[in-house]
Amino acid sequence: MKRRSLLAVSVVLALSTTLAACGSGGGSTASVDGIDAATAVSAADFGGIEKLVEAAELEGELNVIALPEDWANYGAVITGFEEKYDIEVNSANPNASSAEEIQAAVNQKGQDTAPDVFDLGAAVALTNTDKFAPYKVETWDSIPEANKHPEGLWVNNYTGIMSVGYDSSNVPEPKDLEGLLGEDYKGAVALNGDPTQAGAAFAAMGTISELAGGSVADFGPGIDWMLKLKDAGNFLTVDPTPATIASGETPVVFDWSFNNAAATAGNPDFKATILPGAAYVSFYNEAINADAPHPAAARLWQEWIFSDEVQLLFMEGNSVPVRVDALKESGTVDEALLQSTTFGTTSADWVSPSEAETKAANTLLGERWSELTQ
Repeated sequence: MKRRSLLAVSVVLALSTTLAACGSGGGSTASVDGIDAATAVSAADFGGIEKLVEAAELEGELNVIALPEDWANYGAVITGFEEKYDIEVNSANPNASSAEEIQAAVNQKGQDTAPDVFDLGAAVALTNTDKFAPYKVETWDSIPEANKHPEGLWVNNYTGIMSVGYDSSNVPEPKDLEGLLGEDYKGAVALNGDPTQAGAAFAAMGTISELAGGSVADFGPGIDWMLKLKDAGNFLTVDPTPATIASGETPVVFDWSFNNAAATAGNPDFKATILPGAAYVSFYNEAINADAPHPAAARLWQEWIFSDEVQLLFMEGNSVPVRVDALKESGTVDEALLQSTTFGTTSADWVSPSEAETKAANTLLGERWSELTQ
């Protein structure tokens, strides 16, 4: 699909440009017309998008972390950024969890290898807002209020529908939670990561809890069900990857729809379904590291992520972009693709946790998840 161009740039003041190396840790930051990129809260602080681009290109690099190329189409997102701007993207530890993203920022603070930006599950994002820099992108007004921090410390970027992927050559299509406790699924059912650290696994526990009689705030029934799965010998503790799915090592995987859809590339027998009941949705969160070694590039990346162009790239990667309603209004959404991406569900079918519900569920997970790992 032909890519759309980035949103039109603002009028730029005719000012001279200077480059200065700043001693923010081990990295070098670019100052255009004396603007401190690390304190900018919008493109207007630079004098417009063109000046932000200029500052970011002078920095020349952007550090990202935990962005697998086959996750929500991030390969195309990263390549598009490098092609559009003269900026090299350094992608570290693509398979890291959300918690590991934050730990990397802590461990590498003051170094030029530290992450500039984060892509985080809700539970981790909401407990680490002190590490984020406020920033409002040019498309801010078209992002629903419920999907952004009022100061721009974090902004939802995309979501999937929590689904169940299954190797149709080895196991029958799952129809409900109770069926997964049966003999057909011995040692077969995995989550994508540890739910106390990984956003995908946390969301899996959200949907399991909803279907088991709990809620997005009360994971108790979901943990109880997982204990039944463990006692039945059906809980598989292997962390699924495209390789384990291709080999058949992880035949049933609770994961985002975009991940399960991508897994068919390595295993054409791998299919995805959603279980009857509420469809769990939890947006991921884009945030800027307050100690970013490349603060201008980090802010330009934020503008890139929330442009029409990248929001459509997310959809091409079988994820639902946060600005989907704005894209619908502009007539740029492929309705057939949207139906496929959402399994035919709409926002009326979705359950999504609030900030308070996410924190409550995360607290209970912290108290009880060890029961599954003992």
